[in-house]
Amino acid sequence: MSTVSSDGAVIKGTDERDTHQHGGSGGHLAAKKEGPLEVLSTLRLKNAEPGKIADVGVSPTGKTAFLAAWGGETCRYNGLHVVDIANPVAPKEVSFIQAKEGSAPGEGIQAINLTTPAFNGEILVTNNEKCKEKVGFGGMNIYDVTKPSSPTPLVEGFGDTTVNGQGKKAANDIHSVFAWDAGDRAYAVMVDNEEGADVDIVDITDPRKAKLIAEYDLDEMFPQIVQDAPKNLVEIFLHDLVVKKIGDKQVMMASYWDAGYVKIDVTDPLNLTYLGDTDFTDPDPEALESGITVPPEGNGHESEFTKDNKYVIGADEDFAPFALFARNNTDATDITASQGSGTVALQEGQTISGQTVIGGRACLGDPAVPAATAPGQIAVVERGVCSFTKKVAAVEAASGYAAVLIFNRDGSDACHQSLGMSVEGNIPAFGVAPRRQGFALFGQEGQYNDAACNASTATAPAPITLGALGDAVSFESKFDGWGYVHLFRNTDGKMAELDTYAIAEAHDKAFATGFGDLSVHEVATSKQNAHVAYFSYYAGGFRVAEIEGDKLVEKGAYIEAGGSNLWGVEVFTQNGRELVATSDRDDGLRIMEYTPVNP
Repeated sequence: MSTVSSDGAVIKGTDERDTHQHGGSGGHLAAKKEGPLEVLSTLRLKNAEPGKIADVGVSPTGKTAFLAAWGGETCRYNGLHVVDIANPVAPKEVSFIQAKEGSAPGEGIQAINLTTPAFNGEILVTNNEKCKEKVGFGGMNIYDVTKPSSPTPLVEGFGDTTVNGQGKKAANDIHSVFAWDAGDRAYAVMVDNEEGADVDIVDITDPRKAKLIAEYDLDEMFPQIVQDAPKNLVEIFLHDLVVKKIGDKQVMMASYWDAGYVKIDVTDPLNLTYLGDTDFTDPDPEALESGITVPPEGNGHESEFTKDNKYVIGADEDFAPFALFARNNTDATDITASQGSGTVALQEGQTISGQTVIGGRACLGDPAVPAATAPGQIAVVERGVCSFTKKVAAVEAASGYAAVLIFNRDGSDACHQSLGMSVEGNIPAFGVAPRRQGFALFGQEGQYNDAACNASTATAPAPITLGALGDAVSFESKFDGWGYVHLFRNTDGKMAELDTYAIAEAHDKAFATGFGDLSVHEVATSKQNAHVAYFSYYAGGFRVAEIEGDKLVEKGAYIEAGGSNLWGVEVFTQNGRELVATSDRDDGLRIMEYTPVNP
C-alpha cells in the first residue's frame, strides 16, 4: 500500500493498491482447491467493482462481518458493508455505513467489546485516508455496533491535527487503527501517515470523547530496531499493528516496514518499553532457496502472535518482483531509487549506464532541459513544483537521453527520504533518490545540509548549474520475487528467524508478470490451534500453513475460478467452530473452514 501525492510521489507501503486482478493485470493463477478446507459461502457486495473492497473485520459474537469499501479510482460509495454471517453458508448484507465525502476506510477494520465505566457495548473502529484532498479527512472513526444493522457514529475523523508541530484543519490520514480494552481504560493506536511520530495513541475509555494522549517515533525512541545493513533498508515507518494481552502486559507488535517487526510493552501508553524486534536476514533467505542471491527488501507489513505466544508470524508485502540496483559508478556508492510505475521498465538482467546531466526541475516556467550532448547520457532532475510525468515529458522533449533520475526536493516531508513514483513516460524513469545523493552526483554534497533542508518551507532549487555534467551511473534490474512470510521465535531482544514461506510461483520468473500480484498481504493466527495460520495472498488466494518443527508447511490452498484477489483475513468462532472470513478486493466476502491436519 502506498500514499500517492499530487506530484506522483509514493511512500511505499502505505497506499491502497488497486490491482485489477480480474482485469487489467492480464491474467491470473489457475483455480485450485487443496487440503482439508471448505468454502462455505461467497457474497458479492453492493456497488463492488475491481479493487474496491479492502479489509474485513468480524464482531466478537462471530455473527457480523464488516468490510471496507475504499476510494479506489472513483472515490464513490466509500464506507463499510455490514454483513449478517450468523448463518455462514448464507451471509446477507444488512446495512452500509456511508463514509464522509472524500474519505475512505481501508486497512484498519476492527470490532471489539468495550466494558469501561463510560461505555458497555460493541464498537467498530476504522481508519480514514483521503481520496479527495480538499474535502476528505483522516483520523479514526468509532461506531456503536451493539445493534449491527443500525450502527451509530460515536466519533468520526478524530486524530492528530498537527504535522511536526504545525496545526492543520483536518486530522492526519491514518493507514490503520487497533483498539483494546484494558479494564477501566481503553485505548486505540493509529498509524499516522503524515509525520515521523507515526504511533498515535488515543484514550477511548469513553469512545464519544476520544483523546489523543501520546505520539511516538519508534526508531528514534528505540534505535536498536534500525538495521545497519544492507543499506537499502531505509524506509522506516509504521504500517500496521496488533495489541495482545500476554501475562500482565499489553504487548504491541508493530510492523515497522524496513525496521522489521517490533514488540513494545504498551501497558502504560504514556511510558512505552522496548521488548524485542526482528532483523531481515541478508541475503534474502526465501529468494536464496530458489537460487537467487539478493539483499532483503524489508517491507514488514503485518504480523500476529500465535495462540500460545510461542511465535510471531510476519507478512512482508512486496508488489515489485524486480529489484532495481542503482549505482554511482564514479564514487562507487549505491543510489537509493526504484523504477517508476508507468514508464519503460528495465527487463531482467538489463543495464542502463551513462554520464549524468543536471536538467533542473523540468517544469513549465523553468529553464528548458538541455539536450543530451553524448549518447547514453542520464538526465537528473529535481522533484518539486510539477508532477513526475511532466518532468519526464520535458526530458523526452529535450531529446537524446537514455533515462531520467529524479532526486528529492527540500522540506520536512522530503530531503533524505526515498520515495517511489507514480509516473507515465516513454523512457525509463528512476527515483525518488534522497536529496544528498542528487547533490553528490555533481560534486555538491558539501553544499547539502540536512537540518536546513528539513526546516525549509519552500522548494528551493538545488545550487547546481543547469547542464552540468556529473558522475557516471548505472541501473540494473534483477528478479527477486514477491512478498512472503516469516516465522520468528517470540523472545525478548532480537527474535530469531526460524523459517520463511512463500507460494511456489512467488520466486519463479515465469510468474513475474501477467498473473496478478503474488505477494502475501495479511496473516491471521488460529484462536483454537497454536500451530495454524491463515493468509490472504492477493492473486495467490487463500492459504493455510501449520507450524511443524519450527517450519511453516502449507496445508491448504484455494484460488477460485477466474482468479482470486484477497486482501483481508479474519478468524472468528461460531458455536465452537473456527471459521475464517476473507475479503476479495474485486467482489466481496468469502467464508472458509479449515480442519487442522495436526489438531
